[in-house]
Amino acid sequence: MLEHGGRLRKAALEQGIPEEDWLDLSSGLAPWPFPLPQIPLRAWARLPETDDGLEQAACEYYGAREVLPVAGSQAAIQLLPRLRRTGKVGVLSPCYAEHAQAWRRAGYRVREVLEQEVDFFLDSLDVLVVVNPNNPTGLSLPPERLLEWHGRLAQRGGWLVVDEAFMDNTPELSLAGHAHQVGLIVLRSFGKFFGLAGVRLGFVLAEHRLLKLLAEQVGPWAVSGPTRVLGQACLQDVAGHARQRQRSEVASQRLVDVLERHGFKPQGGCALFQWLITAEAERLHQFMARQGILLRLFVHNSSLRFGLPAEEADWVRLEQALLAYRKDHP
Repeated sequence: MLEHGGRLRKAALEQGIPEEDWLDLSSGLAPWPFPLPQIPLRAWARLPETDDGLEQAACEYYGAREVLPVAGSQAAIQLLPRLRRTGKVGVLSPCYAEHAQAWRRAGYRVREVLEQEVDFFLDSLDVLVVVNPNNPTGLSLPPERLLEWHGRLAQRGGWLVVDEAFMDNTPELSLAGHAHQVGLIVLRSFGKFFGLAGVRLGFVLAEHRLLKLLAEQVGPWAVSGPTRVLGQACLQDVAGHARQRQRSEVASQRLVDVLERHGFKPQGGCALFQWLITAEAERLHQFMARQGILLRLFVHNSSLRFGLPAEEADWVRLEQALLAYRKDHP
């Protein structure tokens, strides 16, 4: 299995620091979980119903015609390759590594391409996968460009798969309103923006026939009753959405300022994280871990992803750790 951020227990054992004493900045999640609604007993005691309002709430929130709830967008990533025959898949890289892994595991030929290479390779691909905004680079591509790529693929029966896990802060850039078009599949993650990754909820936005085929692969009752209640409440909390967007944008800019103040200029990022390429990535990662601060390290390109601190005490702790690092490594 691929390694991801958020492996706090492993870091705690390695460093001999109790889990509760860590500042975990390794995951690109909003550090302010939405308040949990009261879950009625029937949601626990009965099998989930698919006409309880969750799908409608998701359609209204995303601006989509139809959605399929899944147990986290990761579930869809692993199941989509089952809906096509073997072929050639392009993955705009670097990005969330599970995309390329899922298609390779299913027997597809996968080419990881850079942004400037897509137009050259596109007409030889059956599927193009794009993470927008990208994780970890933060690159955001305009809808017009993505729709042009989709048009070229769809003419030949191809797919454009757009993972919009970090799109909630910039809904104007989403392709959700176009996802009813044949050959366009949009994935949305619930846990990141709402700060509730443990809920395991995501949505697939696509045309009806494809969603029906995917639902057969997902199987019945894929999303639990309590999760459906919780998800619907959060998706309908319009005031909460505005508050989450505002504070994450402020925190993301503050994170840029903190890093730059200590000589680390991020190369990319979005409202929920910042991405730093530096020759010091491994050394800084280890130093911060010894201080009980967990970052996400990408060894292959010597980069780090910084998540958002939640409280003022967390900001102070991060600032002090960076200051200590600079004293040791001027």
